[in-house]
Amino acid sequence: MSIQQVILMVPAILFAVSVHEFSHGMMAYRLGDPTAKYQGRLTLNPLAHLDPLGALMLVLFRFGWAKPVMVNPLYFKDRRRGMMMVGLAGPLANVISAWVFRILLRILPSLFSLRIGLVLHQFILLNIAINLGLAAFNLIPIPPLDGSKIVAGLLPARYETRFQRLETYGPVVLLVLLFTGLASRLMSPIVSFLGRLISIFPRF
Repeated sequence: MSIQQVILMVPAILFAVSVHEFSHGMMAYRLGDPTAKYQGRLTLNPLAHLDPLGALMLVLFRFGWAKPVMVNPLYFKDRRRGMMMVGLAGPLANVISAWVFRILLRILPSLFSLRIGLVLHQFILLNIAINLGLAAFNLIPIPPLDGSKIVAGLLPARYETRFQRLETYGPVVLLVLLFTGLASRLMSPIVSFLGRLISIFPRF
């Protein structure tokens, strides 16, 4: 990885994690939970959301995490549905961001022939890759990732308690997946699917 790529990745990562966590907090807030607001997380300021290790993982492997937004499901009218919507909000925001950057690729082609345009082109591609990678990683259904909250909300209520027991082992399983490279294999089909999805979104 070149120095230029690293320099371009930093603002792309800061944007992706800020959008992701802001969306979690905003969804929870809209559903009645003021916790994120009280903790100053309803902002796109990356300093409010940055997790140094998660950001480093994004730089090195293009998947990682931010500082989790605290959520109190007791504020929700429907706790299971509320947690599922909060969990979905972050990855969805990243997919939408990737879609917007993909549109920029289509409307700014005349600039890409210039030297600064080549840098801009690379920056846009990095934003697409990072947003899709962050969304895909968080959609893996292993606690504490967002995918586990989505799955928990979709499961019949009688299985919820059993699934919640996995939270005890989730972080350990996640570390094993990261260090063995299995996380990348799990993410690959998700990234491919999301990439195809944004390619068929309306392009204006």
